[in-house]
Amino acid sequence: MQRGNGNSKISASKEMTLEEAVKKYIRDSSSITFGGFIGRDCVAAAHEIIRQGRKDLVVIDDSKTDVMDLLVGAGCVKRWEGAYLGYGAIGLAPNIRRSVEQGVPVHLEIEDWSNAAVSMRFLAGALNVPFMATRSMLASDILRYNGKIKVINDPFAGEPVALVPAARPEVAIIHAQRADVMGNAQIWGFLGNDENKARAARHTIITCEEIVSTEEIRRNANLTVIPYYCVDAVVRVPYGCHPQSCYGYYAYDVLFCSQYHQASNTRDGFLRWLDDYIYGCKNHWDYCNKVGWPRLQQLQYLERQFNLIRI
Repeated sequence: MQRGNGNSKISASKEMTLEEAVKKYIRDSSSITFGGFIGRDCVAAAHEIIRQGRKDLVVIDDSKTDVMDLLVGAGCVKRWEGAYLGYGAIGLAPNIRRSVEQGVPVHLEIEDWSNAAVSMRFLAGALNVPFMATRSMLASDILRYNGKIKVINDPFAGEPVALVPAARPEVAIIHAQRADVMGNAQIWGFLGNDENKARAARHTIITCEEIVSTEEIRRNANLTVIPYYCVDAVVRVPYGCHPQSCYGYYAYDVLFCSQYHQASNTRDGFLRWLDDYIYGCKNHWDYCNKVGWPRLQQLQYLERQFNLIRI
């Protein structure tokens, strides 16, 4: 496991604002990763990174939608190391496509991996070993274009395996349903690679829907996916995944995503969207005001109804 310098991970309270966390831990050219997979996307954190004007970021991740399209469109990202970039059921990610095809606003360097290989990279980083072996990608063209993958014969059985290097990003940003001020973060629903991302990263920022007492965390200790000793900052950000979903808290705002996608089909449309929803909002609370609290509460209601039907 990677650890930062100093004692920031063992201090009693790590609570801070989103502005403070981004300013303290994310610099130009930082390598970062974001938690969430099919929900729990760190959208509010991406907004703040854009507001603070970070540049030349290297994103190491599995599959991303809103977060990457926003950051690439705002000119924050230089390089992507991952498996999938798109906009889910809505369509292709317009800013990413412009960046790759036209170099607008900057050309995005892309290093292809499979989702399984990225997972193995984060597992290696979490275990503090230099690489992991996998059979993923052996029959794919990824091996032709990604020189980091090394194929050797398994010394025990003699069959070929692909070796993938550990991923050790400087910062992991992970959205949890709840956490205490020490950084014990509880997640339910699909975890993706979040547990390993937090352990592989030098610094971890937890954003969460609510901050609860340590006593409350201990009542359901099995839900604590990320322990305090992996965490540097804790930020309360209700609706921090909007317009994506946060399991148990609010549903996916498909209409908002569709409106974003339509606006972003042109560069001018995306820049107007940035002015309205990011640069025109002082912080995440202003963004929520812009979206509308009744709309956000309706998404919360829909998620509760969905869970009742599912149960």
